[in-house]
Amino acid sequence: MAKFQYRMQNILDIKSKLEIQAKNAYTVANNKYMEEQQKLQQLIIKRMGYEKQLKEAISGNIDIKEVNNARNSVNSIKVLVRRQMMEVHKAELNLERARQELNQMMVERKTHEKLKEKAFEEFKKDMAEQESKEIDELVSYVFNGK
Repeated sequence: MAKFQYRMQNILDIKSKLEIQAKNAYTVANNKYMEEQQKLQQLIIKRMGYEKQLKEAISGNIDIKEVNNARNSVNSIKVLVRRQMMEVHKAELNLERARQELNQMMVERKTHEKLKEKAFEEFKKDMAEQESKEIDELVSYVFNGK
């Protein structure tokens, strides 16, 4: 019996490898996004601490130097928070781009797998027809031989 061999198996293999690479890229982008989110949360917590220090400096005996230092700390941490928000946004865009690429690679691989399945079904159909033809020939030979 003949063995099924898909003509475009090498393309399917390449598509599978590209999908694996896209999955890895998505994982890296997701890790980077989570890391940037974590940094942002830490900066926000730090900002809240500095704001609390500023309130305490203003509410008690007012020391101008201490108030100015606290205000400068709050302002500088706000700048850091804004920068980190931009980094988070950039990481989010990279994550979305990686997700779209992964989806595209998955669709391409699935398309080639469907093509392979159809080719296999066609192969089975051809083999069944050939087998039927051989049986008919055998039956007619046996029938005509007697």
